[in-house]
Amino acid sequence: MTLAVSPELLALRAKLFRGLADPSRVAILEALRDGPRTVGDLAAHVGLQQPNVSNHLSCLRECGLVSSAQQGRYVHYRLSDGRITTLLGLADALVAEVARGVYACTRYAETDTPQVEGSLS
Repeated sequence: MTLAVSPELLALRAKLFRGLADPSRVAILEALRDGPRTVGDLAAHVGLQQPNVSNHLSCLRECGLVSSAQQGRYVHYRLSDGRITTLLGLADALVAEVARGVYACTRYAETDTPQVEGSLS
């Protein structure tokens, strides 16, 4: 027997997953699994321009997925909750098991990602 899930919770889950649907944001979260980093460190690590990384970090921070702390002249970003690491690991395990289906899926092509950076709507 399944429990009814409220429409509000379903909408919040969908919003979370839309935020995670951007490869750049996932790359940033992956980089933060190793510990706190500055925007410059992240840009170098994920291969994006610093303003682009800053934009994605703003989105991730607004959604509560990362937090920041000023240390001297630099702001260091970190995952806000250890469960994000768990979620990324679970996603890796799931993809490993269903990779063929995910790869073949044509409904959610990479071109379907939102064009407005930082937007979760």
